[in-house]
Amino acid sequence: MRITLAAIGRLGRTPETELARDWVERATAQGRALGLGPVDILEIEPRKSGKDAEGEAILAAVEGAYLVACDERGQTFKSRDFAERIGRLRDDGERRLAFVIGGADGLSDEVRARARLKLAFGPQTWPHALARAMLAEQVYRAVTILAGSPYHRD
Repeated sequence: MRITLAAIGRLGRTPETELARDWVERATAQGRALGLGPVDILEIEPRKSGKDAEGEAILAAVEGAYLVACDERGQTFKSRDFAERIGRLRDDGERRLAFVIGGADGLSDEVRARARLKLAFGPQTWPHALARAMLAEQVYRAVTILAGSPYHRD
């Protein structure tokens, strides 16, 4: 199952970008044997500004994927539960899983309505660059949990 972390905007060379790329590379390397991956980051640059235009660009970029909206009103997961959810999607035959992060004003109503799951990183507000890195790390952690690596929280 291909996993895409799609986000509005380009970050350029920042420590958060490098961190997210490192986690994505690790997840891809370890996930191959599990039928997970590749894992990639997709930076989306809409032609117009505003949540609706961003939403259209997001939906076009991840068409056909099982859509997970990163949204402050979403559900929170313990890492093991998050891993089990990803494993279940893979086992159910999903071919593509896309996590989406909106722009500065969040996700459009259309994206949130089409999302099959809404995921929150807790009640705090996080900078988009850091949210990408946190999401990438949790995907990597999910892959390692599914691979049977020891998990210190068990």
